Amino acid sequence: MQEILGHYGLEGTHAGACVGGDRWLDTPDASSIASSNPSTGKPLAHVQMVHKEQYETVIQAAHSAFLSWRMIPAPKRGELIRELGNALREEKEHLGKLVSLEMGKIYQEGLGEVQEMIDICDFAVGLSRQLYGLTMHSERPKHRMYEQWHPLGVVGIISAFNFPVAVWAWNAAIAAVCGNTMIWKPSPKTPLTAIAIQKICDRVCEKHGLKGIFNLVIGADQEVGETLIHDHRVPLISATGSVRMGRHVGQVVAGRLGRSILELGGNNAIIVEKTARLDLATRAILFGAVGTAGQRCTSTRRIFADESVVDALLESLVKAYATVRIGDPLSSDTLMGPLIDEQAVTQMMDAIEAAKAQGGEVLCGGTRVEGEGHFVTPCIIRMPAQTEIVRDETFAPILYVMSYSSLEQAITWQNEVPQGLSSAMFTSDMYAAEGFLSHQGSDCGIANINIGTSGAEIGGAFGGEKETGGGREAGSDAWKAYMRRQTNTINWSLELPLAQGIHFD
Repeated sequence: MQEILGHYGLEGTHAGACVGGDRWLDTPDASSIASSNPSTGKPLAHVQMVHKEQYETVIQAAHSAFLSWRMIPAPKRGELIRELGNALREEKEHLGKLVSLEMGKIYQEGLGEVQEMIDICDFAVGLSRQLYGLTMHSERPKHRMYEQWHPLGVVGIISAFNFPVAVWAWNAAIAAVCGNTMIWKPSPKTPLTAIAIQKICDRVCEKHGLKGIFNLVIGADQEVGETLIHDHRVPLISATGSVRMGRHVGQVVAGRLGRSILELGGNNAIIVEKTARLDLATRAILFGAVGTAGQRCTSTRRIFADESVVDALLESLVKAYATVRIGDPLSSDTLMGPLIDEQAVTQMMDAIEAAKAQGGEVLCGGTRVEGEGHFVTPCIIRMPAQTEIVRDETFAPILYVMSYSSLEQAITWQNEVPQGLSSAMFTSDMYAAEGFLSHQGSDCGIANINIGTSGAEIGGAFGGEKETGGGREAGSDAWKAYMRRQTNTINWSLELPLAQGIHFD
C-alpha cells in the first residue's frame, strides 16, 4: 500500500487544488477529507478541502490559459494528448493499483480503467485532425456558406467514485483537442487518484511550457461544487453521478443558459429470450451484475427470462455466483472487491429487505462478509413482478430475476423504469433481435445483442435517455458538445442579393 501511495507522493496530507502546471495551492485553516481504503475502512491519506478563494485562483488561470490554448492548431493540441496517452501507458500498472486500492474494484478492472484513458487519448489524437464542418450551397450567386467549430472555453468536469479516472479522461482528452481548458472536481471518495492524474498531466504539460489546461479542485459540494455549476465562466458542465445530483446540476446550468452533459443513473436489464445461448448469457450476466461489485452505471440489475428457460438460467447463475471469489481487490484470485463505504452496504441490505417484503425470494448471497472492510456477497433475488424496489437503482450487486410469457411484455417491463442507459438481449432469433433494436424496442441509449449491458467501448457515444440524463461522451460525434458551431457566409460578388428573393431597394 505504501509503495503505491509513495509512487505519487500521496502520503500524509495533500493540497486539494492545482493550477495545471504543478502549482499546488495550500488552503489556510482548511479542513481535510480522508480517503479510505474500502477493503479495510481505514484512511489512506488526507486531502485539504478547497475554499472559494482557491477556486477563484484556479478558474482565472484556466480562463487565461484558454485564450492562448485555443490558438494552437488542433493537430498540435492532439500532440499533447498523444504524449499524455504515452505517459498513462508508462503508469498503467501503478495507476491500476491505485484505482483498486482507493475505489475497491479488482486489479484487472483497475487496469481496464486506465486502458480506457489510453484508448480515449488515442481516439482524441485522431479526432484532432477531424473536427469537420460542412460546406453548403448558397441560393445567392457568388456566395459560399460553410460551418466551423470553435472551442467553448473552460469545461467543468464532475466525476463519480466508481470510475475515478476513466470518465475524467473521456471528457478531458476530447475537450483539450477541441481547444478547451478544464476544471476537474472529482468525487471526495476517491481524491487520491485525481491527484495522481493531475501530477501526470502537469509533467506532460511542463515539457511544452504549458500551464492551466488541466486543473483540479477538491472541495465540498456546497463550497466548490455550487460555485462551479453557477459560474458563467464555465460554459459546459459534464457531470457524472446520481439522478438527484444531475437534476440539480442540469437546472442550475440551464438557468444560466449554459450547457450540460449528464451521465446519471442506470437500471439496466437483460432479456433472455427462449432461443438464447444460456452459457453466453450466464457469463455476461455474471460480469454485468458482479463486476465492480455492482457499482457501475451500466451494471446489470434486472433479468427478464422467458418462462421456458428461467429455471435453467437461474440454476446456472446460482452455480456461477458460488464461484465468485471475494476479497482483496489487488489479489489476482479475487473477482469481486468491496463496496465503496458503509453507507453502500446499508443501502444494499435495506434493498434486500424491501425486495423480500415485496414477494422476492433470495436465492443466494445478500449477506455482509464478517471482518474489516465493506465486503458483501453478491445476491440473486427471484421476483414475482417488477415491483417498486426493482424500479429503483441500488448501487450494489443485487440481481432481480423475473420471468415473462411474451417478448412484448418483457420489452415493456424493461422500458417502464425511469432510467434508460444500457440494455441487452440474448437470442438466436433474428426477428427478436431486430425488434429489440427497432423503434418499438429498447428505449435506452445503449442496446446490445448477445453481449451484456456493461463494458462499452470508447468508439461509440456513451450515454442514456430519460433520467439517465441524455448526455453523450467518448466516441462518435460526442466531440460536438465541447464546441460551438458557427455558420459563415462569404459574398465574393459585387452585388448584395438577399435570401428568399427579398428586394429592399
